[in-house]
Amino acid sequence: MCGIFGISDHPEAADLSYLGLFALQHRGQESAGIVTAHKGQLSSHVGMGLVSEVFTRQALACLPGRAAVGHVRYSTTGASHIKNAQPLVFNCSHGPVAVAHNGNLTNALEIRARLEAKGAIFQSSTDSEAIVHLLARRAGTIEEVLIDALKQLEGSYCLLVLTPDKLIAARDPHGFRPMTLGRLDGSYVVASETTALNLVRAKTIREIEPGEVVVIEAGNLRSFKPFKTPAEPARCVFEQVYFARPDSLLFGRNVQSVRRELGRALAREMRGVKADMVVPVPDSGLPAALGFSDESKIPFEMALVRSHYVSRTFIRPTQELREVAAQLKLAPVPEVLRGRRIVLIDDSIVRGTTSRKITRGLREAGVKEIHMAISSPPIMSPCYYGIDTPRSGELIANRHTLAEIGKFLEVDSLHYLSREAMLAAAGGGDPAGFCSACFTGAYPTPTSDYRKAMKNG
Repeated sequence: MCGIFGISDHPEAADLSYLGLFALQHRGQESAGIVTAHKGQLSSHVGMGLVSEVFTRQALACLPGRAAVGHVRYSTTGASHIKNAQPLVFNCSHGPVAVAHNGNLTNALEIRARLEAKGAIFQSSTDSEAIVHLLARRAGTIEEVLIDALKQLEGSYCLLVLTPDKLIAARDPHGFRPMTLGRLDGSYVVASETTALNLVRAKTIREIEPGEVVVIEAGNLRSFKPFKTPAEPARCVFEQVYFARPDSLLFGRNVQSVRRELGRALAREMRGVKADMVVPVPDSGLPAALGFSDESKIPFEMALVRSHYVSRTFIRPTQELREVAAQLKLAPVPEVLRGRRIVLIDDSIVRGTTSRKITRGLREAGVKEIHMAISSPPIMSPCYYGIDTPRSGELIANRHTLAEIGKFLEVDSLHYLSREAMLAAAGGGDPAGFCSACFTGAYPTPTSDYRKAMKNG
């Protein structure tokens, strides 16, 4: 998963991109980068680490221009390495071009092999570089070659393409990942989530539509729909469940409201559970826990305290680092928990190792009973569209029954939200148009190429 931000025709393009990336930091913590356009040239600064670590005042001062694209990354394809940091910048017959990509191309291996057979030399291991080579090998305007490239791609993508005089945004026909268009002081702004628009005080206009290409040039906006046959909508429901920020408006719905409704649905499915308090796993379990408490009338307690100086464990690149961070991340409050029966709310269980550390800590704090409630169904399959869920063999729900998972987590009971209730909550009552492949294994696009990449990786 990555976050992208772009702005056109604003005197503080680099500084605003810097702020926008701060708002999108939850979407990637491994690297960050900004590219600006100025006097026919592109200036770039990328680095490994958080936005605050990569960009100094001096670095931003070296990024002149009125247009910019920014990117925060964690690796789903390609190693966590500076050569894979984005935006990617290259020179070709179209002049200097920068590309920022959020998503995963499920046919990247096939494209790469075909291009290498024709003499292309790849500099990185990220699937995004396939887009770069497709752009560079065709004649025509940058819009024409981009549209030709898009028609060869499968999987998920939200793209920002920057040239010295144009900012182009494109979203895949299924609309897997979010992408929003905004307006600030007469300038156009594009971001993965509305939270970034809000931070820079841009007014949200609308989503970039699935299959849409938007070209911003000289203050004007043009829109194309190059795909003649509309694809079935496949918005990632896990964005609503876990990944997006609660203050974002995503797929037409506020994320915080969706997560509270997930909690209410959980309470309805667990009607009759006996407990003294509802306890969230902060921060992602907090909205669902509030919804559960509202519906069940069981009191809500913040009985787990999170250290905000430890980053999210889910997007750490190795399991060892995930587990170390998890140990530092959460601390129970024994005085609140001792002798109590609790409903422990979290958004999902991936491997189960972090959840077991939490439940063991709660037991040590004196909790009498733990009834664990998850505001999504069991994750059964890897995501091939940009969420870093691991291989099937590492997913606890892929290998174990509900009873076995409960025993592993050392809880008194375990309940997952049903898929039907999750989709209804995400869609405001309309369950259609979502990708839930990580819960079902039913993928909306071909995935054999990406399966091969994961097997070999």
